[in-house]
Amino acid sequence: MGIVYVDLRLANDARDDLEELDASALVDTGSMHLCIPEHIALQLQLKDLETREVVLADGKRKQIRYVSPVRIEILGRKCVTGALVLGDQVLLGAIPMEDLDLIVEPTRQRVSVNPIAPNIPMSLAKGVRK
Repeated sequence: MGIVYVDLRLANDARDDLEELDASALVDTGSMHLCIPEHIALQLQLKDLETREVVLADGKRKQIRYVSPVRIEILGRKCVTGALVLGDQVLLGAIPMEDLDLIVEPTRQRVSVNPIAPNIPMSLAKGVRK
């Protein structure tokens, strides 16, 4: 897959008095979480929830701040999640992509809403039967 970027809006879901931020995010379905740079965490005044150990692309392990609550708005859809404070650009990983019910179209190098549920995000909420 080629490099795919998407425009989105980030906000502190607990602080309506703070300004929302528009950003361009690298889409990486091989990563799990939303990753944001330190300056965005500071601007949104996000609270540290915990420290997490992550494995970076080069295989090294690093302890990273995990902050919340981050509201993501993209393509008319919203979700609230936590974020790893890491790197110098916003990175949109698989967990928020699933929560937003978005898909990556590799041949068009873009992110789209799930065509099976074009109007509102769809989720699976099934229990396991024995």
